[in-house]
Amino acid sequence: MTATLLLTRSDVAELLDLDTCISAVEAAFRLHGQGDAHTGVLGIHVPGGGFHIKAGTMRLSRPYFVAKTNANFPNNPAQHGLPTIQGVVLLADAERGTPLALLDSMEITTLRTGAATAVAAKYLAPERASTVGLIGCGVQGWVQLRAVAKVRPIRSARVFDRDRQHAEALARGLASELGITIDVVKDPGSAARGSEIVVTCTSSHQPILDVADVDPRAFVAAVGADHPEKHEIAPALLAASRVVVDIVDQAATLGDLHHAIAAGVMTRGDVIELGQIVAGKVELPPPGARVTVFDSTGMALQDVAAAAAVFERAVAAGRGTPVHLAG
Repeated sequence: MTATLLLTRSDVAELLDLDTCISAVEAAFRLHGQGDAHTGVLGIHVPGGGFHIKAGTMRLSRPYFVAKTNANFPNNPAQHGLPTIQGVVLLADAERGTPLALLDSMEITTLRTGAATAVAAKYLAPERASTVGLIGCGVQGWVQLRAVAKVRPIRSARVFDRDRQHAEALARGLASELGITIDVVKDPGSAARGSEIVVTCTSSHQPILDVADVDPRAFVAAVGADHPEKHEIAPALLAASRVVVDIVDQAATLGDLHHAIAAGVMTRGDVIELGQIVAGKVELPPPGARVTVFDSTGMALQDVAAAAAVFERAVAAGRGTPVHLAG
């Protein structure tokens, strides 16, 4: 019986760098756009939080299947000293069904979310964009700014967080690392206005950006809304923008698009999937005077690509702990 490789968060962190993750996620979007990959999601709510299962399959160096189970409990840090998100990723052989690896999901989720923004910015943001407005300076905020700087010549950023200490820590840590100027600002609008790229990665349940907050031709990556109650982008701003989503079905039920549809200002047919653009099936015209919004809800195929990259590197390096689950 083939052993299943157990990979901890430290294993994943040492085996998966951001550049590799961006390349893997871009390939996942391309395969999705070509119709060569399949995905689904299930969400279950419980008191104080919830669980979601995201599953997907596609052929990379071999056919892979991934099912990721993440628990999301926003009060964990304050009440229990635990992370908000905890979970595991199962990677399996999609030809034989054999479980190949069990991986901690936190590092994969964090990196692949930033990588998705980088891919979207590569195809949708102005080529010479050099200014970023970052709203939300938790762990994901650090990855988002690093990821955007991988694909655009960023020179400066304005950052905001409800906890100013988080924003100040990010500014101190990333200004020297990225070689850019970072200013901490007083509110979301101050971060967004004048920025060519805007990233929102909060847990907000109320819109934090509206039409007057974003400059024409800006690219906005709306990352935080991955649950029907989360909401970062006002319906009016979404309706006035060119909207690209990771997956229409998810965005229409979990993302900011969900709220715009509920408000009656948009329909599912008003958006384009990023995979269609990456695969070259849809060519967008220049943005003109319209904002471009990427509604990022988190695609299971991103997890497939990232987990496969970690697994293949782990096998090559002799990393991880083999376990016989059927033993």
